[in-house]
Amino acid sequence: MRAKHCQTCRRCVRRYDHHCPWIENCVGERNHRWFLLYLAVQLLVLLWGLHIAWTGLGSAPGWAPWLRANGVLLAVLVVLLLLALVVLLLLGSHLYLVSLNTTTWEFMARHRISYLKHCGADENPFDRGGVRNLWGFFCVWGTVVWEQVYFREGSDPV
Repeated sequence: MRAKHCQTCRRCVRRYDHHCPWIENCVGERNHRWFLLYLAVQLLVLLWGLHIAWTGLGSAPGWAPWLRANGVLLAVLVVLLLLALVVLLLLGSHLYLVSLNTTTWEFMARHRISYLKHCGADENPFDRGGVRNLWGFFCVWGTVVWEQVYFREGSDPV
């Protein structure tokens, strides 16, 4: 349960989240938290680069001399700002999905996933509350038997 066969990697991935072209690998149960750490470090490096570029901008008596002196640095600043915004949004969306204990694949294709078809639009059988979901994701190492979460004791699937 919660596994998917990746067409790109040609292998099955437990708790499949997505195939990432940046790292050229699938993101799933065994490397999802490392992927989030990668995004966080990437964001910190981009913010550091923004700080360096911002402090490197010099002053000049007019617009044209200023642009000649700082044009390349200004272009770098704009590119770094755009990249930082993309990484921030990506990190934020992944943290949001982790807080719901859902994956990108489950979020995007829930109407096609057999174990989620019976659930309503706002229902998630794996959700244990935001804090417990985050705790389980970041602090509990090892594999989870998703069938035990999905089929709670003495009840039908949530």
